Order: sequence, then C-alpha cells, then structure tokens
Amino acid sequence: GRYDVQLRRRRRVAVYWEEEAAEVRRCTWFYKGDKDNKFIPYSESFSEELEEAYMIAVTLGEWKKKLESPNREVIILHNPKLMVHYHPVASSDDWVSTPTEQGRPRTVKRGVENIAVEIPSGEPLQIDHLVFVVHGIGPACDIRFRSIVQCVNDFRNVSLSMLQAHFKKAQEQQQVGRVEFLPVNWHSSLHSTGVDVDLERITLPSINRLRHFINDTILDVFFYNSSTYCQTIVDTVASEMNRLHRLFLQRNPHFKGGVSIAGHSLGSLILFDLLTNQKADPEEEEHCAQVWGTGGTEGVKEILKKLELSEYCDLFEKEKMDRQALFLCTEKNLKEMGIPLGPRMKILHYISSRTETKVSRVPIPAPGQLRGCQELPVPGRGLGTANLAIPLSQVSANYPQLNYKPTIFFAFGSPIGMFLTVRGVKRIDPNYSLPTCKGFFNIYHPFDPVAYRIEPMIVPDLEFEPMLLPHHKGRKRMHLELKEGLTRMSVDLKNNLLGSLRVAWQSFTRSPVPALEAASTEAEGEAEAGPEKQPDTKAEEPPAAVKEESPLINVGRLNGGNRIDYVLQEKPIESFNEYLFALQGHLCYWESEDTVLLVLKEIYQTQGITLDQPLPGSQ
Repeated sequence: GRYDVQLRRRRRVAVYWEEEAAEVRRCTWFYKGDKDNKFIPYSESFSEELEEAYMIAVTLGEWKKKLESPNREVIILHNPKLMVHYHPVASSDDWVSTPTEQGRPRTVKRGVENIAVEIPSGEPLQIDHLVFVVHGIGPACDIRFRSIVQCVNDFRNVSLSMLQAHFKKAQEQQQVGRVEFLPVNWHSSLHSTGVDVDLERITLPSINRLRHFINDTILDVFFYNSSTYCQTIVDTVASEMNRLHRLFLQRNPHFKGGVSIAGHSLGSLILFDLLTNQKADPEEEEHCAQVWGTGGTEGVKEILKKLELSEYCDLFEKEKMDRQALFLCTEKNLKEMGIPLGPRMKILHYISSRTETKVSRVPIPAPGQLRGCQELPVPGRGLGTANLAIPLSQVSANYPQLNYKPTIFFAFGSPIGMFLTVRGVKRIDPNYSLPTCKGFFNIYHPFDPVAYRIEPMIVPDLEFEPMLLPHHKGRKRMHLELKEGLTRMSVDLKNNLLGSLRVAWQSFTRSPVPALEAASTEAEGEAEAGPEKQPDTKAEEPPAAVKEESPLINVGRLNGGNRIDYVLQEKPIESFNEYLFALQGHLCYWESEDTVLLVLKEIYQTQGITLDQPLPGSQ
C-alpha cells in the first residue's frame, strides 16, 4: 500500500512521499453534513459521551436527552429512531451569547446500518507494472493548482476504471491486476537550496503575486539550463526514482513486473536527458560494436567486399590493418600502400561518410552538453567529445545512473523536440535508440502550447500526420467525424462544380463539325486531349485529416520501429476557440481516459495481454 495506518496513534502516514499525517477515527456515531449529505463521524471522545447517554436513555427509558458538543453544537436524543443535531445559533443580549436549538436540524445516526454509503472494495492486490511520474515546472500540476501527488492519484483512479472497462476478460482470468503509479517530486528539493531567498532579495515589489508565480514556476526552466541547478534537478530526480524503486521492492518482495517512467512538460525533458546518458550493459555494448564493426581484420574484409575491392584484402592483412586503423588512413597512407587512385577514392569516400556517422554517435547534447551537434547520436562507440569543438561557456552535468532499465518512456505535453532544436540538433539518426529504454511515446493535446513533435526530426523530408489517439469508447468524437464529413462533402462539390464548368467551356470552344462526324470526332478529341488534360481533371485529394488509412512510415528505432507522436482528440467545446483552451490543453493529461488507456495498452502489450476489443485506428 501507499499508506501505513498507525492504529494506536490514530494516524495515516504516506510511505512514498512527504504528506501531512491524516487523522484516523473509529466511527460509531455520525451526523449528516450540510453540503453533500454524507454522514460525517464525530470524534472518538464525543462518540463515547453520546454512547454513554444513549445507553442510559435506553436502560432507564428516559429520552429527550440534550448534549453539547465541543463546538457548542446541541444534540438531542428524542428516541432511538430520532436523534438530531442543531447548529449553534447565537441569541444574544448585550452581554452574552448562548447556543439554542434553533437552525436547521441534521440527522444523527448510531452505527452504519441503513447508511447509503458505497464503501470501495479496494484496489487489486496484484501489481503488474510500476510507473514513476515526474512533474513539470512549479509545485502545481493542473488548472486547480493541485500537487503532483493529487494529480497522480487521479491518473491511478482513471487507470483502474480503464482496466475494468477494457481488460475485463484478462481480469476474469486473473492475468491482470493493476499498474502502480508513484509521483516523483523535484521542485521542493530545488527550492529548498536557498535560491528563493536570493530571488526574493532582487524581486521588484510591484505586481507581487505575478512575480512570485514566475519565481516559483517559470524560472524552473532557467534553473534547468543552469549548471548548478541542472545538477541539483537531475540528481534529485534520479536519486528519488532509485529510492522509490528500492522502497517499493522492499514492500513488495514478490513483484516481478517491469518499470516504466512518465514525465509531464519539463519533467519529460529531464527524463529524456537522463535516459540518453544511461550506460548500456557491456553485453549490449559488445553487440553494438559487432553491429557497427568497430574492430578486427574481418571488418576490413567486409568493407572491401562491399566496395568491390576484395583483391586488396591480402594487402591490408599484410599491413595488419584493422577497422580502426583503416579509419585513421589518409590518402597519402593508401598511396604508399600501392592502392590505385580509383580504389583510393572509394575507400576515402567510405571513411568520410562513416566518420560523420561516428561523430554523430557522441552522447546526446543535454543542457550543459554539446549544442553544436547536428545529429542525434547512434548508441555505440564514437570518436568521443574530445574530437569536437565544445564551447567552454556551455553548461555541463554529471547524469546519475538508474538502478533499473525502464520498459517504456511516456512524455506528456513535452517540449523535447524544441529543446533539441535549440541545442543545435537538427536531425535524430533513425538508428538511434535510448541506451536502456526501448519504448518512447510522445503524447500531446493538439492545443498544448508547450508540446512539440519528435518524428519530423527523424524523417525531416516527409510530411505526415501524428497518430490520432482513438477515443476510449471506441470511436472518433462526433464533432471530428462531422468536420471530416463536411470536408469530404466540400471537396466532392468542388470537384463536381469544376468538372461541370470544364465540360461547358469545352462545348463553347470546340469548333463546329458535321453532325455525322460529331460522335467520332468528339471521341478522338477526348482520346487525344485526355492525357493532356489529365492533370487538370484529376480530383482533388482530400486533406490528410480526412484520409482513413495512413501509410506505413519508418520513424526509426527510437520506439522500436513504431510510431512516436500521438495526438489526443480535442473535446467539442475546445474546438470553438483553441486559444481559450490552450492552458487546459497542457494540463489535461491527468484525467484523460484516452491517455491512460494508451499507457495501459502499451504496458500490457509487453506482457502479451491485449484489449478486450481493439480500438479503431490504434496501431
């Protein structure tokens, strides 16, 4: 569980995060509240007084007992079935106020019988997967200014309802329990360093609330691009996730599931930088070296065979040239070996092209690292940062290692693409994948002002739409279907109108011919004019949003060859004014059923468990 209950001290204490202890009451007496008509328990001490008065009245048959609560509220026991609670209404003279029985009475109840209250059955005990959720800028994570703990609670509750709705068969077969989501808070650690006091000293006194809001939220972006505070942030996030992972395993020793991570806004960028700086296992590095052919004479033989220069293999073997030595060769060296001009040019061109690829395999520029890198690297052995010109003014950070390999990385409303571009990364190599995490999903709302796409950085020469997240009820939202239907209708009407005008224009401009030859001449004219007019008569293509099926697109290995960018469907009210709902678009993910369902679908897909019914349009 996420909480421990200390029965003797009547307290509930959070296990994984800092939270004020909540009071726990043993309830025997209740009164009905004013606003929501729910029964609220009295304190245990006052419940004992009520119980004692009740037992005396039952034993002696003396009712009409009047008691006064610690809040000076009056409770009257009329009979076993009628007990009421009165608010204190002051009927005062010039000197003193006394409580009376006036005011609207509230029902008092002994015991829980006949109380229409739904006691939740609790969450499934079986935990299949663990997800750490990292927040973005500021202490508040949604439009109601709630903390990351409260927002993750909502996300977890939505996941439970989605499991019941879409994984019912697997639940009945006891294949599915639940996914545990745990919040990771780094904001409080950052602002406990004393930086708030320094900022307060230099902050202007005008528009005080706005300046305080900026200092507490927007400045987190600038802190992350500072060498000192960037190190504080990444250390906090990594150490907190490692601590939570260890604590979770201690409390769940039989847990055999995987671990994934999710980040919202700036939190996704922090996680991305952490993941790109993780070290792969030696076995994976060795495999990567074999894939890229980083050593051995055999690699040279393969290169020469690929370049159709196999006859020079003996010469290279005689000179004891391995792949590393080959990449250090210059034209002068090859000439001294007796390689003719033509083969020299082929070898030098190959070395040049592969060297550019190897340079791009330097670790990804993070805040504080290589901003001059033009291409996101391929994991493996490269030339190292010493061979690149690194401006001394750039920030550097030492990225900690995680104690586990994340299965999937989910980014919600993420600015990763923008930050990579600002750092000078123009293109992500299609062969690049995160060293220790094989899954990556970039999920965003269409009106989110902070979100940016990733796929165009991998395939810059091709324009294509992101994957549209299917609605959790299995269809597109009605207003989107209506919009697409109207778009199709307008395209069809336009094509029909243009076709009619074209036929009319041709009938006016066609020269008169004898009636008997009209049919044959017209047929010949259409046959001749057909190929020439084909570009004009071609019906307009419907826009990309109207097309039902999108062609398969290779977006590289960043998500194991699968699509990366997923866009939510906006709600009908949001389509009226996208500017008005921009902020809501950035904060909507915590209660989004479509987002939660995609997360669950991808997590359970790694375990071979699928939805009861595939959603239309899903990958």
